[in-house]
Amino acid sequence: MTLTIDGKQVVAQPGQSLLDIIQILGMEGKTISERPIAAKIAGEVFSLNYIPVRQKDTCNERLSIRRAMAASNGVIQLLRLTDPAGRDVYDRTAQFVIFLALHQLWPRAKAKMGCTVGPALFVEVTGEDGFSAEKLRRQVISIVEQDMPMIRRRITTREAIEHFETEGQEDKAKLLSWRKEPEFDVYCSGEFMDYYYGELAPSTGYLQSWNILPAQGGFFFVYPDELYPNWPAAYQEMPNFLSVSTEGSRWCELMGCETVADLNALVESGKIRELIRVNEALHEKRFSQVADMVCQRGAKIVMLAGPSSSGKTTSANRLATQLRVHGKKPILMGLDDYYIDRDKIAPGPDGKVDLEHINTIDTDLFRQNLRDLLNGKTVEIPTFSFVKGRREWKGHIMTLEESTVIIVEGLHALNPVLLPDKVDSNKIFKLYVSPLLPLNLDDHNRIPTSYLRLLRRTVRDYETRGSSVARTMSMWDSVRRGEKRWIFPYQEQADLIFNSSTLYELAVLKKHIYPLLAEVQPEEECYEQVRGIVKILNYVLEADVDDEIPPTSLVREFIGGNTFYK
Repeated sequence: MTLTIDGKQVVAQPGQSLLDIIQILGMEGKTISERPIAAKIAGEVFSLNYIPVRQKDTCNERLSIRRAMAASNGVIQLLRLTDPAGRDVYDRTAQFVIFLALHQLWPRAKAKMGCTVGPALFVEVTGEDGFSAEKLRRQVISIVEQDMPMIRRRITTREAIEHFETEGQEDKAKLLSWRKEPEFDVYCSGEFMDYYYGELAPSTGYLQSWNILPAQGGFFFVYPDELYPNWPAAYQEMPNFLSVSTEGSRWCELMGCETVADLNALVESGKIRELIRVNEALHEKRFSQVADMVCQRGAKIVMLAGPSSSGKTTSANRLATQLRVHGKKPILMGLDDYYIDRDKIAPGPDGKVDLEHINTIDTDLFRQNLRDLLNGKTVEIPTFSFVKGRREWKGHIMTLEESTVIIVEGLHALNPVLLPDKVDSNKIFKLYVSPLLPLNLDDHNRIPTSYLRLLRRTVRDYETRGSSVARTMSMWDSVRRGEKRWIFPYQEQADLIFNSSTLYELAVLKKHIYPLLAEVQPEEECYEQVRGIVKILNYVLEADVDDEIPPTSLVREFIGGNTFYK
């Protein structure tokens, strides 16, 4: 069969892997950023160990063309560290090597994936007093230098459960007990066995750019720099962010809901309703505490920022309610109204307008309005028409009274360029909202915050904007790039980071999103992304408990029924 790999044509021989063919073509690359790490075929990601043409019998008379190869007509795209899907493969490979090294050095230790702090992953290590981050680093170096193959094997789900029970990894055994399929794919290196929801690199030698740093209770694994992937990123401490993430983990322990298996047990027993009530009460208490802090400081402006689908709008409204309890007169103000007219925004080098860019906001006008308001002046606030793509003036007059608190909500709300010079810092309260989900699939497989936000956005955009799954997901990479550039760098500067996640919502969101995902076809660009979501949701037990969720809940912003929008 003739293959076209990144534009190069080659005849694939029976039994040759993609890695064999890449080596023959001299396409291996000199650096880790140039080196192919996986491949995309007909919308799906495959390991480089994938064999395009299989031989069916020893006489070499019958050949088997793989399904994906037939669907793609032999066209293959190589994925590298600079591709989002390739980066995911690299990250999973790193995690396998980490846990392999831990197993070799401290087989009785318990290691648990924690939060991502900037470019680093925090891993908690317990049950081993002799743990040393430096010793672990040296072991990882050794494993990488040995370039050990990571072999994927298919075993029965029952065998996998028994293996992990024997190894004392009850979290994995419990999760797999919810698996419906009779077979299961695992990765092996020697006697070590683990699993991940996606492809890995062919061998440990692909892990060339990384670092390990000591941390209280464990260590940080530092991933490659996004701009210079041949080098590990520079790690900067984020104590506020880490503190909020750690608090979320403590709540998981208190509620007995640390993994998806725990969540499923609560759904099955009906105790998820109690989980919902406690989670919502916790949010209400937190909003009350934020209002207390705002009033104690005497702040007149709350700058509320957060990434896409973090629940900014509902958070602004719930904070406003709590401020009214203090006798304040909150006014909601959106940064979106300060958008520059669409026809006045210059396109980027790719010819597209980047709506995530700070330059799409009239920062001069916003600063002037804020300065005038704080000085007791009356100002007229613009209204942006998304239908017409331009700013309008509708006589929206605003003045700060003694009891007034303005809540400014928007993507860029923490960007210092929006604040007037020499402003009294006590007058401004900075609030960052993000769903920092502490729930893991199991100890070695976490559910990223971005995953939860994508689920939220997909459901919301379909329900309220008529947007298809394919359209929402086609914009996601661009949204993520904008967040990394314009939001995340300022989150640590917030006076308070509010965790807007709920432990129960995966079970609730599944009911709303699963039918939408089932409609995505293999030929659609987002198919592989959807497959990744489905792999996780297949382990989640659906909960039909919408009636238990309050109308002011953050979750209601995405599944509908939020009374703030009526």
